[in-house]
Amino acid sequence: MEEFVDPRTQSAALRPATVAIVGRPNVGKSALFNRLIGRRLAIVEDTPGVTRDRLYALAEWRGCTFTVVDTAGLDPDAAKRDDTATATQRQAQAAAAEADAIVLVVDAAAGLNPLDEDVALIVRKTRRPTILAANKTESPKVAAGVAGEFARLGFGEPISVSAIHGEGTGDLLDAIVEQIPRSISSPASHELALALVGQPNVGKSSLLNALLGKERSIVSAVPGTTRDAVDEIFHFNDRQIRLIDTAGVRKKLHAHGAIQYYAALRSVHAIARCDIAILLIDATQGILAQDRRLAGLILEERKGMIIAANKWDLAREQGEYNQAELIDVIHDQVPFARFVPVTFLSALTKRRLGSLMPQVMRVATNLQRRVPTPRLNALIRDAMLAHPAPAPSGKPLKIFYCSQPAVDPPLFVFHCNDPDLAQPAYQRFIEHTIRRHFDFEGTPLTLEFRRRGAEKDVA
Repeated sequence: MEEFVDPRTQSAALRPATVAIVGRPNVGKSALFNRLIGRRLAIVEDTPGVTRDRLYALAEWRGCTFTVVDTAGLDPDAAKRDDTATATQRQAQAAAAEADAIVLVVDAAAGLNPLDEDVALIVRKTRRPTILAANKTESPKVAAGVAGEFARLGFGEPISVSAIHGEGTGDLLDAIVEQIPRSISSPASHELALALVGQPNVGKSSLLNALLGKERSIVSAVPGTTRDAVDEIFHFNDRQIRLIDTAGVRKKLHAHGAIQYYAALRSVHAIARCDIAILLIDATQGILAQDRRLAGLILEERKGMIIAANKWDLAREQGEYNQAELIDVIHDQVPFARFVPVTFLSALTKRRLGSLMPQVMRVATNLQRRVPTPRLNALIRDAMLAHPAPAPSGKPLKIFYCSQPAVDPPLFVFHCNDPDLAQPAYQRFIEHTIRRHFDFEGTPLTLEFRRRGAEKDVA
């Protein structure tokens, strides 16, 4: 498999500076994260422990662009009781250690908590520039008392902010810009956004960690561990890839509470903002009803698509089907996605993992593929001569001219005598004809028929 390069290991001149937001649970880190980046990306809920994975986004202030990292709440006592909490603590500590500067958030309304001192000790060990932010200072009385109360943490006078109302965030951003290096992003080639989608507990986070070669998302046998859509950037064959791990999408969102509902919405949003979606399924179970719905959603959004059958090592032990037979079964279950490639792998053992990224790059190339207009017209003319369009009303469909005006995804426009005569079955015939002659594997094609009567007939 190709070597993956984490951009945070490169020199500061090649990447934006990174600012980690840390603190004990439920002090308003995610609300502050959303405020600093200017949009609602992190899930905000009154329940402690909602944020479990690191969440990255770019922020810009006074001409300085930097990466903000939202982290899970640091609670050493909880980590001793729960394996997931332990993994969560590692995520937050890793984010702090990798950052160029840290924003330590405390709850001014609740006052100094012993956990704040534990977090401050962890932060001091990183030896990173640290800014103390006292959140929830909406009350003037609360704001007046924060300086003395939190001085014992050893990070100077805190900056009073209200993440919910936005008060004080300008002062906080000024302090951040003063602490971080004025790094310059390197001119990068077109970034490819790759979303990992699927039902809960099919191995999305395990696959993300396997691709990156490190623990980036928390892996647990408990479905629903991943709640935010988590972005990570790595490089493959000199191409910058934005990898988006998402929460599993359940059949009935409202039945699993507000947190799971909003997490599922993040997954849907991740599909909307990606270039290619990897639909991860369980190879031991095959395509299920929710997988079919997700496949339909991906193609409705006109995204490139790959089906990755995870846990292939377990499926092989069952020995019921070989790969070719399973591909046929999967395509039979999603007949509208027969052009989508299927690959088999094990995220846990990394078996056949090396076959995934070359397939991704092939689909990325196909999204940009453009068919020369003369070849396209000749192909459609010959196809219509061999298989004329049905004319149930006695009026045959005539295509005078066709072209491909757009890519990503490819759009084909057919100028014809009457768009209503292009019946769905014949449109599928034309699409299959194009696919047989040009490699559009994994790529949805859009066919648009327009009325035009003054062009030379190619049919």
